[in-house]
Amino acid sequence: MLERTRRKNRTEVTFVLPAGHPAGEASVVGDFNDWRPGAHPLAPRPDGSRAVKVTLPTDQQVGFRYLAHGDYWFDEEAADGHDGRNNFLNT
Repeated sequence: MLERTRRKNRTEVTFVLPAGHPAGEASVVGDFNDWRPGAHPLAPRPDGSRAVKVTLPTDQQVGFRYLAHGDYWFDEEAADGHDGRNNFLNT
């Protein structure tokens, strides 16, 4: 799930994964962190879900994916687009 808050010249995007899916650590990787695994790990929330907030410039298309323990890459169904390899988010 994606939560977005648009500000004057930036968009705050919170990437959210449901509790226990997938098991183990997970991070979001993409254009905004040079695709570095672990740069933006998702942290537990009180409701059991996991999330991380990333601030991005407005009016851009950003590629991203999730990466979980065991080199498990997976997609975000709520992304603005998919190209068969990556998810896309329009800020």
